[in-house]
Amino acid sequence: MKLPIIDMVVFLLYMLGIVIFGSLFYSKNRGAEEYTSGGGAMPSWVVGMSIFATFVSSISFLAIPGKAYQADWNAYVFSLSIPIAAVLAVKFFVPLYRSINSISAYTYLETRFGVWARVYASLCYILTQLMRMGSILYLMALPLSTLFGWSISTIIIVTGFSVILYSMLGGIKAVIWTDAIQGIILIGGAVLCAGILIYNMPEGPMQIVKIGVENDKFSLGNLGWSVSESTFWVMLIYGLFINLQNYGIDQNYVQRYMTTGSLKEAQRSALFGSLLYVPVSLLFFFIGTALFAYYKAVPDLLPAGLQDISAGDKIFPHFIVHGLPKGITGLLIASVFAAGMSTISTSVNGTATIVLNDYYRRWVGDKVSEKKSMTVLYIASFVFGVLGIGIAIAMISVKSALDAWWMLASIFSGGMLGLFLLGYVAKKANKVGAIVGAISGVLVIFWMSLSPLYFTEGKWLAFRSPFHANLTVVIGTTVIFLVGFIASKYIFENKNTEK
Repeated sequence: MKLPIIDMVVFLLYMLGIVIFGSLFYSKNRGAEEYTSGGGAMPSWVVGMSIFATFVSSISFLAIPGKAYQADWNAYVFSLSIPIAAVLAVKFFVPLYRSINSISAYTYLETRFGVWARVYASLCYILTQLMRMGSILYLMALPLSTLFGWSISTIIIVTGFSVILYSMLGGIKAVIWTDAIQGIILIGGAVLCAGILIYNMPEGPMQIVKIGVENDKFSLGNLGWSVSESTFWVMLIYGLFINLQNYGIDQNYVQRYMTTGSLKEAQRSALFGSLLYVPVSLLFFFIGTALFAYYKAVPDLLPAGLQDISAGDKIFPHFIVHGLPKGITGLLIASVFAAGMSTISTSVNGTATIVLNDYYRRWVGDKVSEKKSMTVLYIASFVFGVLGIGIAIAMISVKSALDAWWMLASIFSGGMLGLFLLGYVAKKANKVGAIVGAISGVLVIFWMSLSPLYFTEGKWLAFRSPFHANLTVVIGTTVIFLVGFIASKYIFENKNTEK
């Protein structure tokens, strides 16, 4: 089905407006610090809104309601872990980064374990951001291709270059301010959608609760202690580790901590941006449950091809197109794109910042001129943006190969938190111990990630990981920390550590 002209106009006006607004932050006389940190003078609420928008991608916007529609609210436990991770990040990590006064999240690892640690972490970051850009561009293009009848490649190219344009011209100021606007649009779109669902229930709002309770849709998961199932506790500890990695060591977030005028403002923005996701994700889960109740109450509105519960990911897009008034559909599609564009612009700017600080300045010299620094930032932004577009286009035909690449990037990036915690908590941990710990942890993560694919039958089944996939980063991080600590203290205690 093609959308009405008014929805297409609303969407295109949004896209044009965002590109123009972001480009207004261009300045001929700015330097690298202004481009990457906004001169350290960004309002804390805007930075917080940007942190929130960076955390939410278009995948989350569509996938969370799909999960709630198909199953229950077990995945919401992930959000419940955010306050714990956010408080830890604000209390310990934000002051650390502000005291180091480096725009790179990985400078600290070099001071503790040598240049290898910084290169390892920054390379993992670049790999994951490339795959993230490609995946989001590809997934954003799929529904738009169906709705507007445009080719997937065209949508990917136009969207990708639009984001690259305002990211390059406006720098981190453009990224943060457009993120803030996109975050507001995203929340507004979700609230509007939830309101329309509540209003359209035949027997009123309480019918959502009644049908949800009858079908156990509000369950947060089994309270048992099984390590092979997605129980409440497995999801909680998984969320704690992932969110600690996000808010504690991810360049996308650490860079924002450096854009405010003071430590208190940075802490305030980190808390605001992270805690805002808790009620907003609850809203997404409510939308999923409300969709389930709505189509239970009026099943004739759901096409035969979507009657199966396994079609959960397609239900919200279907409702956006068929269940919303004209014009509002265009706004909701803009909300989905807002979530994706904010994530992509963050990746473009963050990757360019890492290339300049962790590679160019690290190897060429700290005293690089502002003109050369800006040239590096522009080139890196453009090159990695184009690479992201290329990956997205490649996914159209060779998605399985790129899924494997994404898995490998995730495997290696899974060791970053363990390495950071080893350096921060274990003050006597040394370089050799850290290398042994990192190798051990990555091997464990590799085994846990790939064993379901290779150890599937016969005698090989004994080698298969008994743990749920969500525990991979938990166990891998723990192994890196414990092995690194033990190796440093008892095996390589007398080895010198490179600073």
